[in-house]
Amino acid sequence: MRIRPIAEGDLDDLQALARETGVGFTSLPDNRDFLAAKIASAVSAFEERIPVDRRLYFFVLEDEAQGKLAGCCAIEGQVGREVPFYHYRLGTLAHSSVQLDLHRTIDTLFLSSDHTGDAEVASLFLRPEYRGADRRHQRNGALLSMMRWLFMAEFRDRFPDKVLAEMRGVFDEHGRSPFWHCLGSHFFPLDFNEADKLTGLGQKSFIGELMPKFPIYTPFLSDEARACIGQVHEQTRPALAMLKKEGLRWEGYIDIFDGGPTVEAYIDDVRGVRLSRHCRVEVKVGAAPSDARPRWLAATTGMAGFRAAWVGRGPDAHDVLTLSEEEARRLEVAAGDTLRILDTEEEA
Repeated sequence: MRIRPIAEGDLDDLQALARETGVGFTSLPDNRDFLAAKIASAVSAFEERIPVDRRLYFFVLEDEAQGKLAGCCAIEGQVGREVPFYHYRLGTLAHSSVQLDLHRTIDTLFLSSDHTGDAEVASLFLRPEYRGADRRHQRNGALLSMMRWLFMAEFRDRFPDKVLAEMRGVFDEHGRSPFWHCLGSHFFPLDFNEADKLTGLGQKSFIGELMPKFPIYTPFLSDEARACIGQVHEQTRPALAMLKKEGLRWEGYIDIFDGGPTVEAYIDDVRGVRLSRHCRVEVKVGAAPSDARPRWLAATTGMAGFRAAWVGRGPDAHDVLTLSEEEARRLEVAAGDTLRILDTEEEA
């Protein structure tokens, strides 16, 4: 299993992934033309043929043995530069009456584009058959999530100060969003899936045109809708836990459709960025990869040929990392090359 940049030949596999993501996964709609354009944009980003504020770095998790894609993830260089990037910001309004000697504070939702210009980690999806406790699939989700910090650390000058991640919100057993049903459906003549699809396709101008410009008092929402504010889809909980471990926190911003939280951090404060470092490669002929539970994540230092994978051993005291021939082949490195590595179990 290894990470690599998406390529033009991955279109069929990417569309297959898109069909498996399910409701609320906005960034990967099942639209072949859109996905082809996304791939073309990503290829241009890795080749550095477009400005940094327009780059989408899209990665795939490749199962070399099966010859298929097991998952994907992405980094948006800067959000909101071409298409507005909206959230609700959870706030508080205070009301008081001297005559009645009463003071009330009421939670509100404000339409916001405060995150314009921030980077975003997005589109993380792992096929169900590659999840779970099976030794072959241990930490596939962690590989998809954490390799992005190594990439951002290696190419730090291509990114802004802050990074965010939008988390999928709560849906019931019928795929219905209580938050959307109570709020968004009153302003858009669309069902959730149609509005979600348009957003995924980058057609977001209708949000600013149709959503109310004044604060929304949350007591006007149903109990079911209020309970969704800042909460995540059951399948999203592992991803949120990994992001929290890296230092991303919820600061009161939610998705305008499903109420899911947006977590954020300064990039330089993210654990995987701070603790990753360079080491030199040595290749040991005849050595087999370790059978131990992987804890060392390694990534190459070239952008167009970027690779990332788990490796079985850590570096020695001189920051020399010894790889088996199989590990070197998977990462496409040779003796004397440089890798960026991260001990995923090191305390922050």
